[in-house]
Amino acid sequence: MLIVVPDDNPPVMTGTPALDRLRRTGEVRVHDSDATDPAVLAERLRDADVALNIRGRTGFTADVLRAAPKLRLISIWGTGTDNVDLKAAVARGITVTNTPGANAVAVAEHTIALMLAVAKQLVAGDTGVRQGSWPRNLVPQLRGKRLGILGTGLIGREVAAMGKGLGLEVVAWTYHPDPSLATRYGFRYVELDELLRTSDILSLHLRATPEARHFLGRDRLALLKPTVILVNTGRGSLVDEAALVECLQAKRIAAAGLDVFETEPLPPGNPFTSLPNVLLTPHCAGMTPEVIQNGLAMAVENIENFIKGAPTHVVVGPRPA
Repeated sequence: MLIVVPDDNPPVMTGTPALDRLRRTGEVRVHDSDATDPAVLAERLRDADVALNIRGRTGFTADVLRAAPKLRLISIWGTGTDNVDLKAAVARGITVTNTPGANAVAVAEHTIALMLAVAKQLVAGDTGVRQGSWPRNLVPQLRGKRLGILGTGLIGREVAAMGKGLGLEVVAWTYHPDPSLATRYGFRYVELDELLRTSDILSLHLRATPEARHFLGRDRLALLKPTVILVNTGRGSLVDEAALVECLQAKRIAAAGLDVFETEPLPPGNPFTSLPNVLLTPHCAGMTPEVIQNGLAMAVENIENFIKGAPTHVVVGPRPA
């Protein structure tokens, strides 16, 4: 069995216990450069039985899958599967698995950090002091404010619990609400219109599905309070970035903390980089030593279980009885 890691750049798999464990499963080839070029990815997967995918920017398109006739499993390190043509995978009998929950706490912590840093204007304060000024601006107190969460999956519910711990009133909306989650994590489901109109902080945690593309478009952004802080640690495609830039420039939205973007890395000269009311981080919310080790171990375990005929964490493909 040939297992290919097509995109370990920058390296996270190399030199880990997970790689040693993977090598006990079959022949392993690790590529330490990008596989964003479809032709490069197709060549790397040409003889592969299994792909262990590291980077969300690596696109498993229908054409790429067609060029990998032996491929039977794509084991994704991470939760998002928007870089895989799932319909094409199903049509070719390819199982796709992921590692749900491995990064939930880390991403939730980063989300809360962005909320606090933006609300308390920490970057501006640090910059001002370093430049010799003493910018003691009035900043909002968060206790008692309303945190609106879009999406109550594993990450969204962790954010809800942490927000509750800060004294925020937490409300949420999702495609498939679960009242038991609301009870367990201390939040309340509300209608989408109410959440958008009343939230003081809005945090995005919806899955990046076709129906969620530009979920926050021009019309929904217009519903937000002018004092709202928008935080996105989900996916860049959830927001119409051009419309968001306009809102931030016109101060129809107070500020934003963004870890994800429609194009990554963020291109030079992107409008976000010149806006003083935006805090940017490089899609690093889930990058902790714990997440890397636990997530890689789960991705390898998914491969082991697939080989045993008992696949785990299946996104598409046959599930165990």
